Amino acid sequence: MRILRLKNTKGTCFSWKDGEAVISGIDMVQWKRYRYEDLDAPVCVGKAVCVGLNYRSHIEEMGDKLPEEPTLFMKPRSAVIGPSETILLPPQSSHVDYEGELAVVIKDRTYNVTQKEAANHIMGYTIANDVTARDLQSKDGQWTRAKSFNTFLPLGPWIETDIDPSNLNIRTFVNGQLKQEGNTRDLIFDVFYLVSFISQIMTLDEGDVILTGTPAGVGPIADGDEVAVEIEGIGRLVNSVAKLEMRDNARQE
Repeated sequence: MRILRLKNTKGTCFSWKDGEAVISGIDMVQWKRYRYEDLDAPVCVGKAVCVGLNYRSHIEEMGDKLPEEPTLFMKPRSAVIGPSETILLPPQSSHVDYEGELAVVIKDRTYNVTQKEAANHIMGYTIANDVTARDLQSKDGQWTRAKSFNTFLPLGPWIETDIDPSNLNIRTFVNGQLKQEGNTRDLIFDVFYLVSFISQIMTLDEGDVILTGTPAGVGPIADGDEVAVEIEGIGRLVNSVAKLEMRDNARQE
């Protein structure tokens, strides 16, 4: 099943084909025609738990060591945008990167589960772009600021519930040029391990997402670019890029 959300529409859509969506609400089920641009982020995110350094190829390009355990960080819900929305480049950074990733959407309250139990708590899978201010990541020594700017978590275009996450091709394009290419079979820590591992640290709730890491090929985006992340069996997440004009934040005496 394909689960998606539409902008300015109450209810959840359960199907999408040739620009048409079935909308399910409390008292109505109806067909309407929508464009890709009408899609919203497919889930109202509670929290986004992210995994860094989970592809061997990405670890090598970053010059890091293989982790013994997953490296975790979080993104705020205020970073989430949907398909066709614009990634805003903050003036505080001069080097912002794309990172195409598979995202896991949690179905229900999940705490202290085993790897075998993990699948029972997964609603499905969507596409994420873990946008990162790389210069601030290096400068700060920890990742909160670099990962948390508004618009730094595009999600979409929908949630696919019936796919095997263990062997999915991932590709990222910038202005139509292939920049990243990988496969989830190369994850160091697989989806079910991650759900179990994270659930032994914190409770995961319905609508939380887990970003599983990015393959090699991360690189910068600039004003006017278009970024597209494709994952086999899910679809294509497309976002434009623009500069954010910040107001003067000088301290007033």
